[in-house]
Amino acid sequence: MADLGSLDLNLLRVFDAVARERHVTRAAETLHLSQPAVSNALSRLRAALGDELFLRRPGGVEPTELAQALAGPVAEALDRLRDTLAARAPFDPATSDRIFPIGCSEYAEAVLAPPLLARMGREAPGCMLAIAHVDRTNWASLLEGGQASLAVGVLPEPPALYTRLRLLPEAFCTLMRPGHPLAEGDLTLERFAGVPHLLHSPNGSRDGALDAVMRDAGHPRRLGAVVAHLTAVPEILRRTDMVITLSARLACQFAVEHRLVLRDPPVAVEHTRLSLVFHRRFEADPGHAWLRRLILAIARDVAPAGPEAPAP
Repeated sequence: MADLGSLDLNLLRVFDAVARERHVTRAAETLHLSQPAVSNALSRLRAALGDELFLRRPGGVEPTELAQALAGPVAEALDRLRDTLAARAPFDPATSDRIFPIGCSEYAEAVLAPPLLARMGREAPGCMLAIAHVDRTNWASLLEGGQASLAVGVLPEPPALYTRLRLLPEAFCTLMRPGHPLAEGDLTLERFAGVPHLLHSPNGSRDGALDAVMRDAGHPRRLGAVVAHLTAVPEILRRTDMVITLSARLACQFAVEHRLVLRDPPVAVEHTRLSLVFHRRFEADPGHAWLRRLILAIARDVAPAGPEAPAP
């Protein structure tokens, strides 16, 4: 097996692309090379390392045991090199064509992505935002694996290698259809607990912000349904007697856009807060710093919303 002194390090870019794509043609496209050029590079790398590296299978290639062992370290080394070079390069948003991969919770995407993309369209028309779903269960793996350079959501305290910026302190509001039994009159805890509740939970959990509070108050919440996506919420509310309690900014948005009734829940729910988390290796990256500042500015500009906001 060759040591680094005799290995053409350019071949590692080809190895990384094939390991990620599991397909030679797609790897060639990402590298802007021809398929024969990629195949030739793989042949040279196979000879240098004394291993087949990738075995042909229907629909692509499968890495050998050595290739699987090398994939993580090679990807990490190349990512760190790209990050280091990007941090030293000047960044002009007006002329850049950089792609920013980020992770957002569904709520963060719904609230922040529209104004963020509008600002980017004006200030950085050549840049692109690529958003992946992130939550408490996968944020660390996305950042560590390089699929996202920052994550925005209701996230736990990160390890020391990460920086956390807090955004958007958020109250809660309850939504229901016009004419709902709870739309008028005193919204007591007894009445609130007597109707079915809709819960938005991307990961399928049946425990939301209201549950512990209502159990402690002696009136457990009765779930009517759990949904994974926010897009289904307004129509479900309009067709059923279910109610939902959401972060206030999104609840107010839904109330206006879908002509729903907005009310203050009869229990005090601990406010939630979005966080922006990123690896400290991006601290000095001017493009990444520009995007962080933009997200912080958008978060400040998002109009505060609370239970007192008027219903449509």
